[in-house]
Parts: sequence; structure tokens; C-alpha cells
Amino acid sequence: MPVAASVPTASAAVTVAGTGVGPLLRAWRERRRISQLELALRADSSARHISFVETGRSRPSEEMVLRLAEQLEVPVRERNALLLAAGYAPRYPETPLDDPALDALRDGMERLIRGYEPYPALVVDATYTVVAANRGIARLLTGVAEELLAPAPNAMRLTLHPEGLAPRIRNLREWRGHLLAQMEREIALHRSDRLRALYEEVAAYPVPEEPPGAEPAEPVAYFALPMRIEHDGRILSFVSSISTFNTPMDVTVAELAIETFLPADPATAAYLHGLAG
Repeated sequence: MPVAASVPTASAAVTVAGTGVGPLLRAWRERRRISQLELALRADSSARHISFVETGRSRPSEEMVLRLAEQLEVPVRERNALLLAAGYAPRYPETPLDDPALDALRDGMERLIRGYEPYPALVVDATYTVVAANRGIARLLTGVAEELLAPAPNAMRLTLHPEGLAPRIRNLREWRGHLLAQMEREIALHRSDRLRALYEEVAAYPVPEEPPGAEPAEPVAYFALPMRIEHDGRILSFVSSISTFNTPMDVTVAELAIETFLPADPATAAYLHGLAG
């Protein structure tokens, strides 16, 4: 499933550049909670120069913008915004995922998640649109509403929607809290309007009340917060891990994440291997 590309227009560039690169860099520095002196030491500069850049008294070179962005761990998309604000052209392209230039990437991701079977694994973009998934994920989605499975399904909607996996997740309140906190961190990092809108949508989904007289589940020691989900009359437990690409040079690649679900107990692992056999 392709990720839509967007190329900054001339008007967009003027708007971003009009804000000036200084305030943007200062905002990133304050977000990272480091001083001008510490940033200067990391970037092989001086606190005086950093101060001049942030106040607009000095225009940083293209190399300096990129060096500061690297030290501040600015996401690739936002590095383009910093370059535009400083009067330079964007450095990082945003290639559609179905572009032939990314054939090797797509093939590698698909091989990776297939190799993870029978355990579930999927690939999502910056707004949690599912761009690839293996058969382990497909098994868990049995019974999910068709409209949620339409082209370009969204992982957050699939998980938290009342007609998605939510009714079968036994520890929904805990898992929902984990997912919403994860989205909040992403929003703070990427300042994405689309991600904010998705967060507000899924956060507003109703959460089923505990049935009257329900007995608490028997406590089990897990090494990480699991997602405990009912599947064909069984309770399966998974812990998730998210991987991203090191040193991405393309916005699309930078915003891809591979999420894998590892069985959290021997019974879940044995059941999944039994299905595969």
C-alpha cells in the first residue's frame, strides 16, 4: 500500500521560512531540554553562535542547520522544514512507497514479517496506516468489521474501535492507555495534524464497562505489558516491539515502523505453532 508523497510548494516554503529558523531550532532545543552551551559543544560551535542563530542575528549555513538537527534528533520531515525556514532547499525526498526506487525496501520488509510467522507482525506509516502485514496478524483480525479492513486500514482503529479488536482484548483499559500514550509521544515529536486528528478519534471510542460481578483475572508475571486477546475461545498474550530504520535519508522510510508481537507465555507460543503446523 503506497504512502502518499507530498512535496513542499513554493507557497509552503514561504510560510515556513517566514517564521525563521531560529525560533524553530530554539523550540527543538528546549524540547530536548539541553542548554545552548551543551548544544554548541555537541555541534562543534559556540554558545554565542547558537544564541545568534536562535534570535535571528545570524543565518546558519546549510551544514550547520543539518548538524544542529542531528544533535537535536529532529525527525527527517522536520529537518526539511528547518532547511526551508533557513532559506535552503529540502534535503530529504519523500518517495511513494510503491515507487520502483523502494522495491528492495518493500521486498525486505515483506520477507522480514513473513519470516516472523507464525507470530504476528505488521508495518505501519507515520499515521499508523498498515502498509504490510503477515498471516499472524490476519488470524487475529477474524471477526473485525469489514469497513475497518477496507484498503489502507489503520492499526489504531483496528485495535481500539468497538467493532475491531477492542471487545476481545481482555486488558483493554491498560492496552488502550499504552497506545494513547504512544500516540501522545509521537504527536509531541512530529506535530502532525493528521496524527492529532486520529488520536482524538480513537480516544473518543467508548470503553466497555466491566461486567457486574466479574472476577479479576488471575495475576500472571509478565516481563512487559502484554496485550491479552481472546481468539477462538483461548486467551493469547503478546508483548510488542517496534523497530525503525537507522539513519534514514527519505521521509517515507523515516516514518515506517515494523511492529512485531512476541508470545508472552509458552501457551500462546505453542498454540500459534500448532496453527502453523
